[in-house]
Amino acid sequence: MKKTIVVTGASRGIGFELVQLASLKEHRVYALSRNADKIPVSKNLIPVNLDITSDESLNVFAKHIEEQGIVIDALVNNAGTLINQSFAKTTTEDFESVYRVNVFGLASITRFLLPYIKRKGHVVNITSMGGLDGSSKFPGLSAYSSSKGAVSILTELLAEEYKETGPSFNGLALGAIQTEMLEQAFPDFKAPLSANEIAAYILQFALEGQRFYNGKILPVSSSTP
Repeated sequence: MKKTIVVTGASRGIGFELVQLASLKEHRVYALSRNADKIPVSKNLIPVNLDITSDESLNVFAKHIEEQGIVIDALVNNAGTLINQSFAKTTTEDFESVYRVNVFGLASITRFLLPYIKRKGHVVNITSMGGLDGSSKFPGLSAYSSSKGAVSILTELLAEEYKETGPSFNGLALGAIQTEMLEQAFPDFKAPLSANEIAAYILQFALEGQRFYNGKILPVSSSTP
C-alpha cells in the first residue's frame, strides 16, 4: 500500500538513498533538505528546500501539508551534523551548532508535523551507537555523540507522552555506515555497510516497526562492541 513519508537530511548519504528507494517502491516521499536542488524530482519524490532549525521554514511546510490534506505515515528524522575535533578546541558555539540541528531541529520538525501524522504512524529518529550508554566512545566526537544521546532520551520521552494517542516513536542507533559524515569523522575507516543497504533497513522499519516497538532505541551495528 502506498504510504506518505517525510525524510529530513535527504540530499546526501543515507537520507538520499532512503528517499530514492522509497520513491521506487511507489511511496509518496517528501525529501527535505537545505540543498534540495541536489535531489532529483520524480512522480513520487518531492524535494523540499527546508531548514529544520528555522521555525519560519517549518511553519511554511506544515501549512502546505495542512492545506493539501496530507496525512503522514512516517517521519524519518535523519538530518544531522558532526564536528570532529578535540574537546579542548570545541567551543560553546560548536556545541550549539551541533545541538541546533541534531536535537533542537529534530524536536521542532517533529512538533510542527505531529498534527498531520497518523495515530498509528511512526516517527523514527536516526541516532548513533556513540550516543548509547555503555557503547564505545571516540575522541573528537563530544558534541556529536552527546547530542545523539539527547535524541535517544527525547525519543523515549515522546513515546511515553504520546503512548495513548500515537504516533509511535523509536530510534535507530546506527553503527559505522559508509557515508560522507563517517569519512569526516574517520577518514581512513571503511565501514562494513553502505548507505544504500542501511536505507533499505530504515525504510522497512519506518513503515512496519511501530507494530513491534515504541519508545525503543535499537542498535543497528554489524560490529562489536
